[in-house]
Amino acid sequence: MKGLAIGAYQTKLQLFVIFLRIGAFTFGGGFAMIPLIEREVVDKKKWISADDMADILAISQSFPGAVAINSSTIIGYRVGGLSGAAVATLGVVIPSFTILTLIGAAFIFVMETGVVLAALRGIGAAVVPLLLAAALRVGKSAIKGAVSILVAIGALLLILWADIHPIYAIIAGVAVGLMTYAVNLLKRKRK
Repeated sequence: MKGLAIGAYQTKLQLFVIFLRIGAFTFGGGFAMIPLIEREVVDKKKWISADDMADILAISQSFPGAVAINSSTIIGYRVGGLSGAAVATLGVVIPSFTILTLIGAAFIFVMETGVVLAALRGIGAAVVPLLLAAALRVGKSAIKGAVSILVAIGALLLILWADIHPIYAIIAGVAVGLMTYAVNLLKRKRK
């Protein structure tokens, strides 16, 4: 019994350290963290599967708040229960909170300097490939079959060109998914 308690403690410590490291060294927000989270919890630790990760990301995007915080909370809960959710969430939040507090205090004095503006432009450019990598990874596991391809293309077109709010695209995706499920269920019952 004592060995189990130590193992659970070590897992929660690992959860905290992994999400602390991701939170501390990823710029660009929650979506930029997705490839790093996936590498750590799916590829290295094998705590969850790639399909589960895609589901977690879909759920995380459906809830209010940052996708990194939401996904860290869900992953932490899956791996270590309620306390796992708490340590994973704290791990991903502490670096941002600390850095933003320090930068906020100092930024007033340095925000117009050339060095700061150049650094911010460089960080912004480096974030784009991270976001593309996250989109490709999620797309590989989430887009399966003709219906999901049509939903993805339709949602992209609606968001980019019709300028609808992303939540409406998510709601439409849920509706299409439920309708597809109902149609498939009816087909199976008829057989």
